[in-house]
Amino acid sequence: MTVHEVSALTGVSVRALHHYDAIGLLKPPRVTEAGYRLYDGAALSRLQSILLFRELGFPLKEIARILDAPGYDRSAALKDQLALLKLRRERLDGLIDLTDSLLAKGDIMDFTAFDGSKEKQYAEEAKKRWGGTAAYGEFEKKKPGAAAAEGLTELFAEFGKLKKLPEDGPEARGCAAKLKAYISENYYTCTDEILFGLGQMYVSDPRFKENIDAAGGEGTAEFVSKAIAHFCGK
Repeated sequence: MTVHEVSALTGVSVRALHHYDAIGLLKPPRVTEAGYRLYDGAALSRLQSILLFRELGFPLKEIARILDAPGYDRSAALKDQLALLKLRRERLDGLIDLTDSLLAKGDIMDFTAFDGSKEKQYAEEAKKRWGGTAAYGEFEKKKPGAAAAEGLTELFAEFGKLKKLPEDGPEARGCAAKLKAYISENYYTCTDEILFGLGQMYVSDPRFKENIDAAGGEGTAEFVSKAIAHFCGK
């Protein structure tokens, strides 16, 4: 879809989509020779996540850090977002009831409906679940950018060239070791346990699977996951 089609579908202005591209929050997977941005299903899925976080008041920079963290769990984040939205609805219902009562009865000295502390507390707890680990703290300090992401893409392309070789062979193991070292250098200290978890996510999360297969060809994500499992002794 073109940027104008995405804008028409989602209600997000073209200007905002251009801004998301410029800051690296939502990069179009393809740009034509004429300079037209083209978005696919994975990009629209990421945009949904962005809009949900925006609806909950998250700054764009924080959204980018959450979504681009290698250990980001979209399913877990959605569960927390749902809980936060329900808390917001509960608070809004309270405000509606208070307004109805004020119209019907006049002044009422009740300010409990304005209390947003419960929602704020849950939001802070959710942030800790999404990124409160030591690895996330290290990720925050290093603040990897587009160059780090490009390096990962190159590594996955390298994995793609090995797909016809054994997943537990020396070439695949060497590439897995290189991936572990790259993540440690550019993102956070990558233990075998973390690496194994990432390998599982590469095939269970459609967005990661699609991006890795785009870098190394169809079946690359599956090969990477199996190579990592062998490397980690699983």
